[in-house]
Amino acid sequence: MNTEYVRMEISEHAAIPTILYRIGDLADETGLPCYLVGGYVRDLCMQRPCTDIDIMVIGEPVAFARRIAEQLDGRNFVLFERFRTAQLELTGDDGVSFKLEIVGARKESYNPESRKPITSIGTLEDDLSRRDFTINALALQLNKAGRGDIIDLYEGQRHISEKLLRTPLDPEKTFSDDPLRMMRAARFACQLEFRLDEATVEAMKTMHARIQIVSKERVSHEFLKIMQCRKPSIGLEILHSTGLLKEIIPELDAMAGIEQVDGLGHKDTLFHTFQVVDNISLHSDKLWLRISALFHDIAKPVTKRFSQGTGWTFHGHEAVGVKVVARIFKTMKWPFEPMEYVQKMVRLHHRPIPLSKEEITDSAVRRLMFEAGPDLEDLMSLCRADVTSKNPRKVQRIMKNFTNVEEKIAEVSEKDLLAKWRPPVSGHDIMQMLQLTEGRLIGVIKSRMENAIIDGQIPYDRQAALDYVMEIYRELTDEGEKKP
Repeated sequence: MNTEYVRMEISEHAAIPTILYRIGDLADETGLPCYLVGGYVRDLCMQRPCTDIDIMVIGEPVAFARRIAEQLDGRNFVLFERFRTAQLELTGDDGVSFKLEIVGARKESYNPESRKPITSIGTLEDDLSRRDFTINALALQLNKAGRGDIIDLYEGQRHISEKLLRTPLDPEKTFSDDPLRMMRAARFACQLEFRLDEATVEAMKTMHARIQIVSKERVSHEFLKIMQCRKPSIGLEILHSTGLLKEIIPELDAMAGIEQVDGLGHKDTLFHTFQVVDNISLHSDKLWLRISALFHDIAKPVTKRFSQGTGWTFHGHEAVGVKVVARIFKTMKWPFEPMEYVQKMVRLHHRPIPLSKEEITDSAVRRLMFEAGPDLEDLMSLCRADVTSKNPRKVQRIMKNFTNVEEKIAEVSEKDLLAKWRPPVSGHDIMQMLQLTEGRLIGVIKSRMENAIIDGQIPYDRQAALDYVMEIYRELTDEGEKKP
């Protein structure tokens, strides 16, 4: 442990907001040692923006938090008296708002069956030692006497410069106490694009099964943060290599590996998938499109077959994948609202590929547009991201074919305004016209009318659709279909 106090030249980094100095002045008036701690100090050293600020005092934090709120016009004050913690918001002199958490220095112990700490009042050293990584175990003094001093007991500044993630204490103990820190290791490595030191990786491999004591909501929160990073594969590969991925999404981990029969193998679907996720992330920040990329081949392990003369096949993996996606959403406790979108992307991700290899008909394009609906652009982006061949000529040829499909889509869209296709006649219209109640016959008529428009048999026109509905109705009733 390095017990030296290291002076940081503030001019070399982002300026500390004046309002934080005013908090230091209030601490001096109250007689409390006061520090910025954790991620804000890390981000200050890295010159990264951050508006979530943790302030630690050696002494009673709640009364001090109230004083800050009163003296500096704080708002949205929330008190967690049991944890000796308060939250509030402040606005700086430049109009920028900050979220502050005021805590007292504490030390922690853990019950092996829970990640919830047993806390007690501690020293500055106690508090910094309980942090997850050395880069977060930094404190910057706000009191006037030592203002700007960084307390760096675990070489966190050096590890920032080396882009290294390391735990302050023994990593196995760190991860045993709070297994969620293993997910945070993968997330920080991904967000900051840092590497994990060898002892940390080995501890994660040893302790990965302990993630099961953490709630799915907390695990999911960290996982989705990984998926929102610039290059999600960094975190995903850490989760896989340490065994964590098998614990949290075993269906995804099962995609790893190459199986060979008679000298014929298939590509490693998991690492192909990681590349697809990175490809889509270059062009889109949409979280659920990235999740769609992650799961587009999720059912390949369960549909994998080998047949003589054909080799490896994955027939029906799109349809099966829809069911697997539903199971994962439920297990991970993700919101169900975006699930239908992800399922659509998984179900349709191969649909544009045959179109890119053959003469494209208007009806085939209409069918794709109808099924993809408003998500057609996202689907085409996923198809492009799915091209991971290392053969530049092959990639160029496939991309050109996709461009042809997109040009045909634009042509058909302009021709019949189907980009936001909705049937010109609804089921309610059909019931009113034919004076029928809802039933199977209405569904049959509506479906045939929609397919006739999509296939170009009748124009996209309300009167033409109504005439066709009457024609179908007469045909069906003439054949003995009973009116409900």
